[in-house]
Amino acid sequence: MTTTTTTALETEAALHFVTPPPGLSPLTEFALSAVTEELYSLRAVDADGVRLFLVDPRPYFPEYAPRVSEEVLEELGTTDPAVLVVVRPGEGQAPTANLLAPVLVDLATGAAVQTILENSDEPLRAPLPR
Repeated sequence: MTTTTTTALETEAALHFVTPPPGLSPLTEFALSAVTEELYSLRAVDADGVRLFLVDPRPYFPEYAPRVSEEVLEELGTTDPAVLVVVRPGEGQAPTANLLAPVLVDLATGAAVQTILENSDEPLRAPLPR
């Protein structure tokens, strides 16, 4: 799998998750918007108050190269997705990034999926370097 730079993402984009993100069923329609050059907000279209924060992992974790199954890429409809990871605010500590379950986006269609990496040692809560 190759990965596309997230700088190709629009400052605002409509995303349709091909399956609901884990823990957010039945939601599939989201609005992605840039908060800063590095930080994105992902808001559920049909549920007020449901929001996640995402970042491009490469500036923070340059060695991060998620191994995504062919099945997931087929479901998404691309072999070249943009990769984002969910960030959890730190509440007095450093924020953490979920490297175990990246969000993959087909920039051409807006199709997205959050997949849990199989057979991976990637952390669920990796401290985000400053």
